[in-house]
Amino acid sequence: MATMFSIYLFLLITLVSITTSTPTNFIKSSCSTTLYPTLCVESLSVYASKIQQDPHQLVQTALSLSLNRTQTTKAFVRKCKYFKNLKPRVYAAIHDCVEVIGDGVDRLSSSLKELKLCKIKSQDFNWHISNVETWVSSALTDGSTCSDGFGGKALDGRIKSSIRSRMVDVAQVTSNALSLINQYAANQ
Repeated sequence: MATMFSIYLFLLITLVSITTSTPTNFIKSSCSTTLYPTLCVESLSVYASKIQQDPHQLVQTALSLSLNRTQTTKAFVRKCKYFKNLKPRVYAAIHDCVEVIGDGVDRLSSSLKELKLCKIKSQDFNWHISNVETWVSSALTDGSTCSDGFGGKALDGRIKSSIRSRMVDVAQVTSNALSLINQYAANQ
């Protein structure tokens, strides 16, 4: 009887540990420290089979997602320059926004390349991860600069709201990526 109970207990503990240590739970746990945990989980869970429970892969995927959203937003904003009857101030804001989003794309691209140099327990890990943190933070600032260019009532309208909503999405995804990067750096 005691042997049966021991076997049952062992199987129960094994089952619980299997169900609690899935890639999706790893993502949920990691995303819980971000400013936008729901968005974080929703956007990264799609890649759970790729991420598994690998912190480096999680950060790389979050950063790739941020870069992709930023590139898509830059393309959208660039197309807005060609709308008819734009006021000069709106055109200038769009032009500036394309430029600063482009800077953000460059910084996120550099961050992805630099992240690949972040080998755990490497002598240069702190140097490389610090570069990544700095560049991702700068990309976040670039997004804010774009949004700020559409401040004031003179720039109200659909273009402003469309660009701002995309920039909010980019900012939130990039903020989540930065949070996960900081968490990754702290745990190494």
